[in-house]
Amino acid sequence: MNSRNSMAASATLHCLTGCAIGEIAGLMIGTALGLSTGITIALAVGLAFLFGYLLSTVPLIQAGLGFFAALSVVFAADTLSIAIMEIVDNAIMAVIPGAMDAGLVNPIFWVGMMIALTAAFIAAFPVNRYLIDKGKGHALTHQYQQGDGHGDHDTAHGSAALDPHEHH
Repeated sequence: MNSRNSMAASATLHCLTGCAIGEIAGLMIGTALGLSTGITIALAVGLAFLFGYLLSTVPLIQAGLGFFAALSVVFAADTLSIAIMEIVDNAIMAVIPGAMDAGLVNPIFWVGMMIALTAAFIAAFPVNRYLIDKGKGHALTHQYQQGDGHGDHDTAHGSAALDPHEHH
């Protein structure tokens, strides 16, 4: 596997991890509280974005970026990937008979979730590969994690907010 495919696979798996944590947490909370299906899905999607962003933000802060600078890089890098995953994941769960209505202890739910998350990975991988090829997406976060994020990228956008030495 070439390095861009490897980076795209890593980026996709990284986003998938945050999406899965958020989705499952949201579904567990919604089910436990007896929320409607629509509210439970909204909660799960919201938490998927939250955990997806969180898993990308923490390493950037550890690499020296300030919180708001890290968040702006993560929003630019991850939003499209997470959105595609959430659309595909929820669409697949909706078309699998009984998956959305199955409780968390029902194997139909977990088999459906595995199928949906696999489909979400397959859908998001080419998008992440395309973004990496264009120097966007997770290519942005890797610049900062590898310590070379304060070169041309910052000046090209004219933004001091992306200064990796800025601390908030």
